[in-house]
Amino acid sequence: MDCAYTVEGQGEPLFLIHGIGARRATFAKLVPALKDRFTCISYDLRGHGDSPVPSGRFGLDDLVDDLEALRRKLGIERAHFAGHSLGGMIGPAYARRYPDRVLSLGLWSTAAFRTADDSAKVMGVVAAMRENGIGQVLDTLTARWFTDAFCEARPEVITWRKGQVMDTPAEVFLNVFDIYAETEMGPWLNEISAPAQIITGEHDGGCNPRLNRLIQTAMRGSELVILPDLKHAIFIEATDRVAPHVRRFLLEHRGPKA
Repeated sequence: MDCAYTVEGQGEPLFLIHGIGARRATFAKLVPALKDRFTCISYDLRGHGDSPVPSGRFGLDDLVDDLEALRRKLGIERAHFAGHSLGGMIGPAYARRYPDRVLSLGLWSTAAFRTADDSAKVMGVVAAMRENGIGQVLDTLTARWFTDAFCEARPEVITWRKGQVMDTPAEVFLNVFDIYAETEMGPWLNEISAPAQIITGEHDGGCNPRLNRLIQTAMRGSELVILPDLKHAIFIEATDRVAPHVRRFLLEHRGPKA
């Protein structure tokens, strides 16, 4: 799939991968904090934003294929890869398949090592959307993504994020939510040797610190950052708090010629 993308900055390449029903705009405030030292490549996942809508069902492997196609199109040999939520699953899956292409990984607000109860809760959200419609579940989703204080202070941002979801074709949104719900990285994360930074919000219900501590344990030499008070939408709500951690990590793990 030939995904729409944006390239900004100079220096080592960094692919930024957004999550379910989002857009490359997720990283609009992060890129300015990085582009003096890194070439930031953000793109819309298939079926999202300006990217083409697929004709049928797709899986995690297809999303990895799209990322590899973009890398080849841009002629980039090696890069940093970082993703939020579902994007934090696409990046490691890419690194597992193409380890020699990866300088470092960012796993931001993502999940692995879910218990049966954890999985049942995620599956329940997907089932509710299929039964009642995506719009009927949006308030539940945004309450999980944003803190109450942010929802009260910035209602226009919540409306904007809901609009992104509703503008995503329903079959695509449910498809990517299925991928997020069904993907379990636990059995293979220990195969990945690239340096990794794991970040999550203290109060992120689905991608909580408990799961992220297990991710850190599985990934040798990785670091974990838990952001106090935040939930899931860390880049929309508080990029200013996330960016310093991301910048430091990337600078520490630049390639040998940087």
